[in-house]
Amino acid sequence: MLDRLLAGVRMGHSGVLVLRGESGVGKTALLEYLVGSATGFRILRAAGAEFEMELAFAALHQLCAPMLDGLAGLPDHQRDALATAFGLSGGDPPDRFLVGLAALGLLSEAAGQRPLLCVVDDGQWLDHASAQALAFVARRLLAEPIALVFAVREPSETEALAGLPDLAVGSLSDSHARAMFDSVIRGPMDERVRDRIVAETRGNPLALLEFPRGLTPAELAGGVGLPDTMPLSTRIERSFVRQIRSLPSETQRLLLVAAAEPIGDVTLLWRAAERLGILPGAADAAVAAGLMELGVRARFRHPLVRSAVCRAAPVAEVQSVHRALADATDAETDPDRKAWHRAQGAVGPDEAVARELERCAARVRGRGGVAAAAAFLARATELTPDPAARAARALAAARAKLGAGALDAASELLGTAEIGPLDALSRARLERLRAELAFAKTRGSDAPPALLDAGKRLERLDAELARETYLDAFDAAIFAGRESAGGGVARVADAVRAAPRGPQPPRPTDLLLDALATRFAKPYEAAVQPLREALAAVADAGDRGGDTRALWLAWRVAPDLWEDELWHELASSAVRLARDAGRLSILPIALTYRAAVHVQAGEFDAASGLIEDADALSTATGSAPLWYTSLALAAWRGDESRALELIQAGRGDATVRGEGRAIGLAHYATAVLYNGLGRYEDALTAAARACAYEDLGLFGWALAELVEAGTRSGERAAAVDALRRLDERTKVAGTDWALGVLARSRALLCDGEEAEQLYREAIERLGRTCIAVHLARAHLVYGEWLRRENRRVDAREQLRAAHEMFTRMGAEAFTERARRELLATGETVRKRSVETLDELTAQEAQIARLAAQGQSNPEIAAELFISPRTVEYHLRKVFTKLDIASRKELRGAFPDAQRVAAAG
Repeated sequence: MLDRLLAGVRMGHSGVLVLRGESGVGKTALLEYLVGSATGFRILRAAGAEFEMELAFAALHQLCAPMLDGLAGLPDHQRDALATAFGLSGGDPPDRFLVGLAALGLLSEAAGQRPLLCVVDDGQWLDHASAQALAFVARRLLAEPIALVFAVREPSETEALAGLPDLAVGSLSDSHARAMFDSVIRGPMDERVRDRIVAETRGNPLALLEFPRGLTPAELAGGVGLPDTMPLSTRIERSFVRQIRSLPSETQRLLLVAAAEPIGDVTLLWRAAERLGILPGAADAAVAAGLMELGVRARFRHPLVRSAVCRAAPVAEVQSVHRALADATDAETDPDRKAWHRAQGAVGPDEAVARELERCAARVRGRGGVAAAAAFLARATELTPDPAARAARALAAARAKLGAGALDAASELLGTAEIGPLDALSRARLERLRAELAFAKTRGSDAPPALLDAGKRLERLDAELARETYLDAFDAAIFAGRESAGGGVARVADAVRAAPRGPQPPRPTDLLLDALATRFAKPYEAAVQPLREALAAVADAGDRGGDTRALWLAWRVAPDLWEDELWHELASSAVRLARDAGRLSILPIALTYRAAVHVQAGEFDAASGLIEDADALSTATGSAPLWYTSLALAAWRGDESRALELIQAGRGDATVRGEGRAIGLAHYATAVLYNGLGRYEDALTAAARACAYEDLGLFGWALAELVEAGTRSGERAAAVDALRRLDERTKVAGTDWALGVLARSRALLCDGEEAEQLYREAIERLGRTCIAVHLARAHLVYGEWLRRENRRVDAREQLRAAHEMFTRMGAEAFTERARRELLATGETVRKRSVETLDELTAQEAQIARLAAQGQSNPEIAAELFISPRTVEYHLRKVFTKLDIASRKELRGAFPDAQRVAAAG
């Protein structure tokens, strides 16, 4: 497989592979084989280091360091992002995706000179930011002569590499294991002992090679002194420990310095060694034993040598080595690593070191290292001697861990804070954070009451924080929806209305909070204007980088007001700000809601990509899965078996957690699916269930589905009642989206001239929005009505428009519904519009659509986070599949692109 990978790269194709296996199974040996086989390649190497897992972008810097002279060739915003991430310059926290794109650009440029092989060992120890960036690069390599190969020890918690092509490196067969074992045994060997060792090592190559070392022939012959049963990695490490302990004491200490210094900086190694009184000759015995190499960098023979050295050394010795490394590290060029070594070298509580770690936390957060900031704060907590200060730092560290998506670590820190002497305000903050943590883990019905109680406790202690807590309670209660206990959103609204007034002038947070209280305590029409003003203030604050807390909830309110442009703006801002801040606990939700905007715009491929990113982040952080947009997208795509599988799974999961909003969304998605399939009675049942509770932003959509299902299934009374409720809110909202959906729904219940005028109004209004799915449905139902009026020529025009739009989107059920209607008019439906575009992959279709809008290759590359060369590669395939020769001809295949370009 590795040979084929290199052969493909020599032919100009990219290759990505993740080698997975247990410790000692041979992953590093395979990487070395790959490097030795890569004749004519430029080799770039990096390795995860356990000591650097909390330092953002540490491994990415290793890989990119030899190419940094190419920074000048990157676009300004990419160059600045990468320079900031590597600490080469100051600036605002870099966008993680821009960092990944810049790394991709560096690699692509380097590969233009000769093929590139990038090997990343110890992937299980990659810092989170580097793992994300390297996975980002791996998923976007295609047309560059680059091979990117990782080695990851299993089991591993590194989720960023999930989904990449991988190779499970398994154990040796029994016969091969015996042959390998016999190759390192000299003298007679009791076959039963050999068989026992082979069985215990389970065919692990490194274990087979290392196990006999350090044991006497007598011990091997009779089995005396063989280690007890233990995890394989521990057995291998103990074998290394035996070798290490046979070395001179000075050599052992030097190995410990090298193990504690994770980047392999030989100069720093010897500076620290000198402070410990270790002479240069101490390395000779370790090199001669094959345990380490000293060249440009210090490298261990195997990662388990490093862990064996660290875990076998006395704690006091490890601390002494870290203190020496801290003294040897330059405070100007590498203050964070210096502080970390000081912290690891601290013998006991040390307030000075704790304060320094706090300063480092603020600095690394500014470079986008949220996880690193959380780690520094957690260690600062451990080193704090004063119980009150320790509890306060534990609270700060817990909040940082929550923001970084480390939910279990956040929970442990809350336990530390809880046993400390906290004043009333800090105690209330702790309870609030505990409720936020519960919400992040499950988004179920437990969180709203806890947040509400925390808000009430904070009213007399910190009125502004109390109002922010009530906003969080609204958020949680909206998620809990129909599963809410004790009043749900109405209870939160009552508490807000009874609470002290907010600051004057009000913050965007306060405007949104008061508007939501009105929304859930009074009729819909009373809240429209206050909500609209609040959303405008939130959007403005997000653009200016000011008070952005309300943004996380505001984008869910926008569709309740039928505000498509503001919804788009708020969702985009939420994703951008979550990425910039590294808020991994909130980013999956932001990505999911941004994907929902794409679904309503008919951009299913773009939505699918964001959903995949959100799912990966939720899995990595241990957050509750996000089913919302996945269910809606599956329903609009119209693959019945796949959609129902997702809907049932999502509804079941939400029921267990008590996440009522997801249950409502599942019913709405079912209604969309069955309306598309033309199974209107089933759609009516699902829509009625969706409308049984007024889920914010979903209720109006479900009413529209209920109107169509009711009219088509002969349940006119249900349709009329749904139309009445839809009319009450859409007329007050007054947007083209609202009035367009209302006109289409009313037309379904009308006849003659009135129906035709309403259908035309719906198409005109929805054509001015970005809600393409409902525009296509307006064309569809108008065409269906015209056919039933025996106006076949007019019907064909509307049905063709619907068929083309649904085909481009990938809405299979609605496409088939339009096709059936076209056939009924006597028109033969051309297959090209379906099959040809269906031949395009998701990324090809997305690139083609952007090119049809007039974007250049570099512009498309920047938007999709790929390289311009990959864009060019995809466009060549698009031209071949569509049998066209120019970008100009793309506009015919993607006519909606011209409208998007004009709107832009």
